[in-house]
Amino acid sequence: MKKLKSQECLDAVEQGDFPESITGAAPAVAVVLTQSWCVQWQWMRSYLEQIGDEPGREIFFVEYDNEDFFEPFMAFKEDTFGNREVPYVRYYRSGKFVKATNFIDRTGFLKALTA
Repeated sequence: MKKLKSQECLDAVEQGDFPESITGAAPAVAVVLTQSWCVQWQWMRSYLEQIGDEPGREIFFVEYDNEDFFEPFMAFKEDTFGNREVPYVRYYRSGKFVKATNFIDRTGFLKALTA
């Protein structure tokens, strides 16, 4: 699991989605947008760290409440992606957005990532 860099998040705000360097980093990509205080995120994070990145998949995350770009990024997530809940997960296959979820268990996450 890899933390998104500030510039990658700012590029998403500017371009309306994450750059191809993120969405196309593997055949299956998940991007988790969350805030550090979220209990559901802490639970998800524990299983995501166990899953880890394997050939064919990459998992990225940002705890945007801990970032200098907190307010504009939260507005982007809520207004552009239309989601006011955390954690918010976006799934990409072959660089294309295919699905979004919020809090999800390990089985559901793996199914959404690879189905």
